Amino acid sequence: MESNIFQTADDISWEDLGDGVQRQMLGFDAKAMMVKVKFETGAIGSVHQHPHTQVTFVESGSFLVTIDGNSALLKKGDGFRVPSNALHGVKCEEAGVLVDVFSPLREDFIK
Repeated sequence: MESNIFQTADDISWEDLGDGVQRQMLGFDAKAMMVKVKFETGAIGSVHQHPHTQVTFVESGSFLVTIDGNSALLKKGDGFRVPSNALHGVKCEEAGVLVDVFSPLREDFIK
């Protein structure tokens, strides 16, 4: 299971996750996956956990990010790392996009 070698934004549809959140799948193979997540102001990325390691880049907007009970307000150009199985979530303070990278692949995102 893997994506095409090249991805063009115009050719990849956004999946509506509801409540002001959309997801766009970018490149992936069994070892890693990159996903863009678009948030409207006030939208919530619910607190959750998963066995995957995650690193995230704030492409635009601002987000209150909470990881294992620690919170920080992050803006365009910032990033964060989520250890495996850590409880984490976000609240979008200003509409924007997060770019998530997971290792290994999030099989639950593939349909």
